[in-house]
Amino acid sequence: MDFSLSDEERAIRDTARQFIAKEVMPLEAEVLRRERKGQKGLERGELVELRQKAKKFGYWGLGTPEQYGGMELPALMQSLIWTEVGRTYVPFSFGGEADNILYYANEEQKREFLLPTIEGDRISCFAITEPGAGSDAANIKLSARQDGDDWVLNGEKTFITNGNDADFCIVVAVTDKEKGVRGGGTTAFLVDRSMGWRSEVIETMGDARPASLIFDDVRVPARNILGEIGQGFELGMKWIGRGRYLIPSAALGSAERALGMAIEYANTRETFGRKIGENQAIQWMIADSEVELEAARWLILRAAWTVDQDLDPRHASSMAKLYGGGMVNRVIDRVMQIHGGMGYTRELPIERWYRAVRLIRIYEGTDEMQRLIISRDLLRGYTKIGGHLA
Repeated sequence: MDFSLSDEERAIRDTARQFIAKEVMPLEAEVLRRERKGQKGLERGELVELRQKAKKFGYWGLGTPEQYGGMELPALMQSLIWTEVGRTYVPFSFGGEADNILYYANEEQKREFLLPTIEGDRISCFAITEPGAGSDAANIKLSARQDGDDWVLNGEKTFITNGNDADFCIVVAVTDKEKGVRGGGTTAFLVDRSMGWRSEVIETMGDARPASLIFDDVRVPARNILGEIGQGFELGMKWIGRGRYLIPSAALGSAERALGMAIEYANTRETFGRKIGENQAIQWMIADSEVELEAARWLILRAAWTVDQDLDPRHASSMAKLYGGGMVNRVIDRVMQIHGGMGYTRELPIERWYRAVRLIRIYEGTDEMQRLIISRDLLRGYTKIGGHLA
């Protein structure tokens, strides 16, 4: 069993690390200044410029198929790169990507939605969550009623990432109440903002600003149905499942960088005539953080590995997200404690991380939902204790 990276994997990861250090991290002070004034950390044009610089480095469309100009990297390699992205709190991600379910579009839809999204000319958002349907996605109520060649959408979606900036959204709506959500009663629609939906900002404790999307008799032509009628919930679950190993991958990078800050501070800060790193309480916090980091790393990489092996990744991904999300929250909490009062101030980015990482335990499947999935898999015999080593 070989845990080492190949020369190619190490080279790709290291180049991504160099790009983040050279082009992205220098923007951190300005991003913090803007966010503290209630502004966006990066404007759309600045993000596009950064992504174009990354493209010159060779980083464009990490998971995008080569036929669409992407790198089509294995899941494990994507995980390693997202860890590098997570080292900075600048709201940056590599370009050339599109929602995975957009590849179910027909050729006309690909020209109108998929290709412009990959090129960065359009911004999309995915909308399934509703005020009464968060973890219980099968409880969605937003309806789509057929009227001639159109479908008329009514209802509300909430906590939608990119909802305030999106040019179009992928909306899962109820099209047949009798069949029910899980029985083929929902359909996904591609809905341009120009068709009449509006977004409202939701203020949160972090710097992420999701949106509520309001649909009031929004008419959508039948040609904008994504996939097949009745396939909406299935596509929604495919969209949600993709991020469950990438989210903790980025969290791993945040925890590593924060722990590095804590170690540096413990080696320089003096109290009572000695460095605080000499105190056992500090040493134990650092040791516990390192152990949790390593445990999370291998859960995350194993989840990515299952994807690359064409195995069902749901169980491994749920474990990675559950543990990775808890890990980064515990590590950031210890890092703040090590910094004492300074960690609580806005002089340092620790309090920003503290607020930001709390979201990981909620979105794209709460901790409780991950526990439900993991325990159900075991209780129903879908997987064995110990997974692929059993």
